Amino acid sequence: MLKRLLPLMTGTLLMTTAALPASADAVKLQAAGSLRAAMTDIAAAYTESSGKAVQAAFGPSGLLRERIEGGEASHVFASANMRHPRILESQGIGGPVVLFARNRLCVLTQPALGVTPETLLETILSAEVRLGTSTPKADPSGDYAWQLFEKAEELQAGSFAALDAKALQLTGGPDSAKAPEGRNPYAWVMAEQQADLFLTYCTNAMLAKADKPDLEIVAIPDALAVGADYGLTLISPENAAAAQLALFILSPAGQEILESYGFTAVGLP
Repeated sequence: MLKRLLPLMTGTLLMTTAALPASADAVKLQAAGSLRAAMTDIAAAYTESSGKAVQAAFGPSGLLRERIEGGEASHVFASANMRHPRILESQGIGGPVVLFARNRLCVLTQPALGVTPETLLETILSAEVRLGTSTPKADPSGDYAWQLFEKAEELQAGSFAALDAKALQLTGGPDSAKAPEGRNPYAWVMAEQQADLFLTYCTNAMLAKADKPDLEIVAIPDALAVGADYGLTLISPENAAAAQLALFILSPAGQEILESYGFTAVGLP
């Protein structure tokens, strides 16, 4: 499927860039918060190569989608799932949607917790352990956490209800507390002792550990593992610079930047 989609979108973008005049205005990029570091570098590299500025806004993909639906100016939307850009496409806003990167869930833990992949399910089910997540529907990271809860139910009856009831939705919602400027939000949540462990993307966990080195990252065992597919769509296909930015994200240069931040770059061999 991916091998068919990439040439389709690339062909569409190439026709767009060939047919339209370049815009002098900045390209407006809305991107998932988990893409902030990678997309900041991608935008800088695109600007350096093209001379065209990028104005980026980052946040939970579901909330960004709602802002786009509400009429906020947007040219390119990079979501942490395929669902939100496909909803826009179904409404006649943007399209086609292409998978441009993959991620997966990891566990970010306090150093004293001592959790391992083998003890993860037992640990998160413990009434004494505070489990942090992002906010479902608003942020795909939260949706992926609930997918993990469903997998836990398959392993141990009653797990879903227990995890659904205890999960602390600490990030990604419209009313979630914001980390101080310059702080990684997950490192900040853990530094503030708001959770004992946090389910987040592995890429987020890496950045959190760089901010707070004593945090530990624990791999999720295969039986509970959840992957994340990231979708890209053009909201304003009439904007040639936006089409060129989308092509740059899909190019080897853009994909290598994504890979350097721990994403699985689907466009590379």
